[in-house]
Amino acid sequence: MGKLERIAAQQDRAAGRGLSRRGFLSAAVGSAFLFGFAREGRAAQVYPLGSPLPPPAFEPNIWCSVAPDGTINVNIIRAEMGQHIGTALAQIIADEMEADWDKVKITYVDTDPKWGLMITGASWSVWLTWDLFRQTGAAARTVLVEEGARLLGVPAAHCHARKGIVTDGSRSISFGDIVAKARPARSFTPEQLKALPLKPASERRVIGKQVKSLDIPPKTTGAAIYGIDAKIDGMVYGRPKMPPTRYGSKVISVDDTEAKKVRGYIRYIVLDDPSDTVPGWVVVLASSYPAAIKATDLLKVEWTPGKTAHVTEKDILDRGREQIAHRDGGTMIFDDKGVDDVFKGAHRVVEKEYTCASVMHYQLEPMNAVAQLKDGIWEIHCGNQWQTLFLPVIAKALGEPESKVKMMSYLLGGGFGRRLNGDYAVPAALASKAIGGKPVKLILTRSDDMVFDSIRSPSVQVVRAALNEQNAIVGFQHHASAGWPTEVMAAAFMEKGVDGKPYDQFAIAGADSWYDFGPMRVRALSNDLAKETFRPGWLRSVSAGWTPWAQECFIDEVAHEIGKDPVAFRLEMLNGNGPEGRNKGKAPDSAGGALRQAAVLKRVAEKAGWGKPLPKDTALGVATTFGQERAMPTWTAGIVRVHVDRKTGVVTCEKIWLVLDAGTIVDPDGALAQTEGGALWGLSMALCESSEIVDGTCKDRNLDTYTPLRMPDVSEMDIEFVESTEKPMGLGEPGVTTIGAAIGNAVFDAVGIRLRHMPIRPADVLTALKEKGDA
Repeated sequence: MGKLERIAAQQDRAAGRGLSRRGFLSAAVGSAFLFGFAREGRAAQVYPLGSPLPPPAFEPNIWCSVAPDGTINVNIIRAEMGQHIGTALAQIIADEMEADWDKVKITYVDTDPKWGLMITGASWSVWLTWDLFRQTGAAARTVLVEEGARLLGVPAAHCHARKGIVTDGSRSISFGDIVAKARPARSFTPEQLKALPLKPASERRVIGKQVKSLDIPPKTTGAAIYGIDAKIDGMVYGRPKMPPTRYGSKVISVDDTEAKKVRGYIRYIVLDDPSDTVPGWVVVLASSYPAAIKATDLLKVEWTPGKTAHVTEKDILDRGREQIAHRDGGTMIFDDKGVDDVFKGAHRVVEKEYTCASVMHYQLEPMNAVAQLKDGIWEIHCGNQWQTLFLPVIAKALGEPESKVKMMSYLLGGGFGRRLNGDYAVPAALASKAIGGKPVKLILTRSDDMVFDSIRSPSVQVVRAALNEQNAIVGFQHHASAGWPTEVMAAAFMEKGVDGKPYDQFAIAGADSWYDFGPMRVRALSNDLAKETFRPGWLRSVSAGWTPWAQECFIDEVAHEIGKDPVAFRLEMLNGNGPEGRNKGKAPDSAGGALRQAAVLKRVAEKAGWGKPLPKDTALGVATTFGQERAMPTWTAGIVRVHVDRKTGVVTCEKIWLVLDAGTIVDPDGALAQTEGGALWGLSMALCESSEIVDGTCKDRNLDTYTPLRMPDVSEMDIEFVESTEKPMGLGEPGVTTIGAAIGNAVFDAVGIRLRHMPIRPADVLTALKEKGDA
């Protein structure tokens, strides 16, 4: 079963529906096989009595339409959070259709079931939509050429489409005129649609080209509406009073004596949440948001906290160490025959532990949602990355069937995985329900947002290598313990290991490498204490932000210990081999396998001048991986140049080189922006960014103590994409993946200290230098 089908089957299990495998594919992958062509025109305008109605738009399927004026609309089910995803997806249809880009627009849709799986995460958007949208564009082009030829009075074989026009070489007719005059209506079976000829890569005129981003004008003028901008007549404002623990807190008493003195204060509500998303929450309602903020601060609530009220970050990491130390437990991702024998007979075994701290999302737009009951339907207005996932949770909280809940999509002021979890919509819905369905706009302050964040879990990893007498790696083990976000929020989407046990693929991706290590054991362990303490979240690149930190630092350590060049050592193992040939790759997603990873590594080493002398305390560090998932690899190699100040311990990243092979690049500008943003996110997590769990919650509440990368610390960047006609892979996360390990490796080369905890803080550098005797 392919990955796409697994996604479909997993969603089927989550929804509890008894569809056939083929039937579920239709529902899950964005209604990919809903190919009805002729549809009734929408009654969007009123015309004078007796006047002829204008012709309806031509809708080859639910994904796009061509209006009589030539305007082409593309329906977008992915969330826009700064990555211009609507532009990239529209490019796919427009290219195959031969549309005039100046006539293309996009519409972000609501959660009508016809759209199927609505998710924006895991770098899936283009990858998941590529085949469907190419077929959609080809279908539209086929019909328009046929109808255009008929209107021109020539055989269709004599015509072709180009830039919104059908021509036979001497005469032409526009797409709009074809729709107005011919009123095309044709349907295709799924088999016919798949059989439609697609353009060769050499004839692409929109894909891979610089185009005007379709969402820039409204963002520039201020016309773009984000979730926090949503307004409904008659709405009141809400702010939560946050309980002491994420789970298990119970309200004992509430005193609003002081809150009543605030002008605009309306009341407080102790939420009753059957979904257990916001246990122990109290929401304050007021006529304005400033009043809600002030009244909430004055509200006095007494709780009984949950059992994790005294848990610390160290406790969670220690629990991970305890799990790894036991051979039982967890899920085997790889467990090749002969692993134990290789380690028993090894000439030498190298073992190291690596840890990563808690990291918060800290997106610009705090969590918010507007909820109301309108005409018997619960409307939820907010920005969200996974509407399909959280609509059922909202319905459960309200005690309503899913058919009675609809999410209205808005632009996101930052997502980074935080808005894959729609938990913030639940308190808005419950507060609205408590006042009879009247509209409530709930906004979390920055401090509320940080308390409630679905953080990236702290993680602990142990990596082991068995070496033979020639110092070659002949066996490998990678064990990783962390909180599993997919287990907590979408358990039906978890995959199964070779031992048949479920696991969160987003808590181990990156450890299942393409190196030829010989027999491998990769084990993922769910940190139960982490899960009890907070809600683990997907954060940009998820495990690919911590597993390469361990694996790529470890490979560097081994290379230095055996006296081999780190780049050459890696290239020896990126040979396309491995047990059962699993590193060879296969079409369409991983064609070429590990040899493509070797190619980007060679290229980045060449670009960065690997091996050339550098000033004192300055060095290059390298790392390579395939972020984000093995099943859809974006081959990535990174090199950084850092300088270490021995007096202050400050590590300065002076330059980043990245080379990526992501297959076909649909939107070059968007791809570059995504990769630059990802690289800086990785840099921030490597040197600047972390929190710490104290008394069951993250201690940081704002930017005075939580310190992401600042603008003066942005590195020079040199990013290159390998030219390719392979299927496009993801680009939202790969920029993150190599940065941390490359910096750790560069620090070692610069001053000879090996740091195994991320982030690398100045104090840690100074301590390590002192222990080394260099302070």
